[in-house]
Amino acid sequence: MPTFSIVTPVYDPPAEVLRACLDSVLAQTDSDWEHCLVDDASPSPHVARVLAEYAARDARFRVAKRSVNGGIVAASNDALAIAAGDFVAFLDHDDVLEPNALAAVRAVVDNDPTVDYVYSDEDNLSPAGEYITPFFKPDWSPERFRSQMYTCHLSVMRRSIVDEVGRFRTGFDGAQDYDLVLRVTERARRVHHLPFVLYHWRMLPTSVAGNAEAKPWAYEAGRRAVQEHCDRTGIPATVEHGAVNGVYRVKRRVTGEPLVSVVIPTRGTRARVWGVERCLVVDAVRSVLERSTYPNLEFVIVADTAMAPTVVDRLRTLLGERLTLVWYDRVFNFSEKVNLGAAHARGEFLLLLNDDVEVESPDFLETMLSLCQDPGVGMVGAKLLFADGRLQHAGHFYNGDPFHAFFRYHRSELGPSGLLVVQREVSGVTAACAMVRSCVFDEVGGLTPILPNNFNDVDFSLKIRRAGHRILWTPYAVLFHFESMTRAPAVLDEEHDLLKARWLHQLSNDPYGNPNLQPKLDSWIEKPLR
Repeated sequence: MPTFSIVTPVYDPPAEVLRACLDSVLAQTDSDWEHCLVDDASPSPHVARVLAEYAARDARFRVAKRSVNGGIVAASNDALAIAAGDFVAFLDHDDVLEPNALAAVRAVVDNDPTVDYVYSDEDNLSPAGEYITPFFKPDWSPERFRSQMYTCHLSVMRRSIVDEVGRFRTGFDGAQDYDLVLRVTERARRVHHLPFVLYHWRMLPTSVAGNAEAKPWAYEAGRRAVQEHCDRTGIPATVEHGAVNGVYRVKRRVTGEPLVSVVIPTRGTRARVWGVERCLVVDAVRSVLERSTYPNLEFVIVADTAMAPTVVDRLRTLLGERLTLVWYDRVFNFSEKVNLGAAHARGEFLLLLNDDVEVESPDFLETMLSLCQDPGVGMVGAKLLFADGRLQHAGHFYNGDPFHAFFRYHRSELGPSGLLVVQREVSGVTAACAMVRSCVFDEVGGLTPILPNNFNDVDFSLKIRRAGHRILWTPYAVLFHFESMTRAPAVLDEEHDLLKARWLHQLSNDPYGNPNLQPKLDSWIEKPLR
């Protein structure tokens, strides 16, 4: 039966805070633990007294003391050196565990011996003693983890892998746990998320939980940790500081210059946008040509036969030899039109694009393409804005029905725990702007024609994930989407019923959401995709 070593470096916490930490360990319903504590030469005499008191009270408390202060990395490694458990659980000296924390982890590792890393949800413990701001995390999301140390607390790792990767590394103080988890998950066979708040992170002026500016050096250490992770794993990228402290942008580089086929279904609609009447498809194409910095493009325009000849002439003038015009003479079926365009595309990658969009970020194609070139990624979605600048798309969220996450939030919103400013895995993205590998498109059979109007991108996304590919959303590819200007936004009950019949389980179990969000729709989502 696996044993647990709880590892805690200790440096000068208040006596009552340290006691609360130790009492939370004593309260564990799973008794097969040891608590390895290293006093990092704390100047206050109460620290040694409290640790000695608990060690005398229960032999499972194993206490060591450093003669000189070495910092969190040195003290943590000293604690690991005296640990004998099969798994190590990391607990800060001012935080507390839920009584069932270790029991919940044991249930996972007993059930699946290939699990090497377990993490849980967490919240903050306020100075008033209240549990606040819960962080309901997704299941393992490696792209998000490269952008943000979101697993954090509680983290439990197989001891043998921690030893294999060299434990904590000098020079990463403040982000030492981020660096360690990056190295552990590079080798872990399986990572498991427990969607329960098992850890309470105490808010103190000296902690990041209570003061984001408390450890400014930690953020640079985190950036270096992610950069070294990318270098080790062969991800061609430069890691930059992101929108807020503790968030990073892994700015990948495009390998080569592969052909991207921009597939646009259209009927040549005219509409008024920002007070000016425009031909949507012409202006969408022009915005890609004039604002995009990626050169190797072809445009496959799937046009209704009733489209005005003047629109065709303007497209031919704009695109010349880069235009492939495909005529469509049937009753509107979005799925059929996209599939027809894909069949005529020559590119290694397809950019599925609605005709009612306008490019905002010049490098949106490089951003999406570099992510889509990752061998494990099948599709990448963009950040789409309404004409008024509010958020239209930040990935799908499935909560019994499909929803747009954070629908109509302001474009500058960070989202809970920075969700709107990090690249991350999602269960689905809108086909209004999605890049997909051509081979993946063919593998899953393209879009489903029996969903002609709605939910075809949800169905397409779920087919891609079922085939074993990841879907990513990036906040760094930004376009305006003048939604529903090309057709009436009607939803047929039979399409909704068909989607539910095909994907009921997946729609009710989104790995990149969280079960705790189920009764709180307004905390993430405001509009179903219908």
